Amino acid sequence: MDSFFVSVELLDQPGLRGRPTAVAHDTSRSVVSSASYEARRFGVRSAMPVARAKQLCPQLFLIDPHFDKYRAASREVMGIFHEFTPLVEPLSIDEAFLDVAGTTRLFGPPVEIARQLRARVRDRTGLPASVGLASTKHVAKLASQRAKPDGMLEIPPGSTLDFLHPLPVEAIWGVGEATAKALHGRAIHTVGDIAAEPLESLRRIVGGAGADRLHALANGRDARRVEIERVEKSIGHEETFAVDQTDRSLLKRELLRLATRTAERLRAHELDARTIAIKVRYDDFQTVSRSRTLSEATNATQRIYLTAVELFDGLGSGPGGGPVHPVRLIGVRTEQLIPAGSDPAALWSDDEGWRAIDQAVDRVTGRFGREGLTSARLLAPRKDVVDPRSLEPPV
Repeated sequence: MDSFFVSVELLDQPGLRGRPTAVAHDTSRSVVSSASYEARRFGVRSAMPVARAKQLCPQLFLIDPHFDKYRAASREVMGIFHEFTPLVEPLSIDEAFLDVAGTTRLFGPPVEIARQLRARVRDRTGLPASVGLASTKHVAKLASQRAKPDGMLEIPPGSTLDFLHPLPVEAIWGVGEATAKALHGRAIHTVGDIAAEPLESLRRIVGGAGADRLHALANGRDARRVEIERVEKSIGHEETFAVDQTDRSLLKRELLRLATRTAERLRAHELDARTIAIKVRYDDFQTVSRSRTLSEATNATQRIYLTAVELFDGLGSGPGGGPVHPVRLIGVRTEQLIPAGSDPAALWSDDEGWRAIDQAVDRVTGRFGREGLTSARLLAPRKDVVDPRSLEPPV
């Protein structure tokens, strides 16, 4: 989808079409969630601080985000995708891979399917979509990016390398700043340069597994299939504070809130976690992470919270008993996820009492909503504590 959040908002505010527009809360700590293509011409990008976006584009119009609307639009769009094939792999709220090899008898060749799909999305939702067609997932994604805005690009199998090789190394999926810098340091600037580099040489530059993947993708090889069942690798939440925090009791209260939301999602997905991790970003943007692997997997709120607190306490205290530095962001994450109840060590778990409480809470909140029952510690007002975007439910 093209500038998805902005496009959804423009359905209700058509007068803003053609103007530089971004979806973001207008606060000093907020970042841009989505930018129109008019705004992008000024250099405004997603995840950019709002203050910087305003510097680049003083006439930028900001719209507060409404994630309930984006979820509803996403469900409608994904439903349309499933009308063309059951093999749909969502990548995010506004992007998916479709395998249409088995539906060409119904809808025609892939390029015709792409035309019908874009037209149906536009007719039903009013939203623009860009489509890339290729024989591999990697090239299809690159083609969809090249087709934006509101376009379509087909890369026939015989043209794959002609399309790939002139692209910069940063175009390859997963090449970040550090990898790109290492490649540039060896005069490797294009995808074609990666393809031509001997594999052993590439391994010395970026490591074994990374080199094998990059070399395969640069040569147009990508054996990944469209996966219709998504396996969660981690579940967590984080929040940015409106003002840098030094109050340890407030920080631990927010750890409880994050642990509660994380545990709720684990139980909703019927998962347990073996590893608990925290993330702390200080006022100088130094970011630290700590994790601990438990003796038994869990989805109990209190176990996740107490582990997070121990990890946080392990970071040390500054003057007055507060954290070492004022805290800008804090997060809780669970990893090494397994189906709930599948860990043999949990058969005689110390968490059983907590699990019983969680199950009772889940029954109440399932019927009356999240506010139906909560910890008394979480009743404190938060409006002036955290950045507004942290108050939004996860997307």
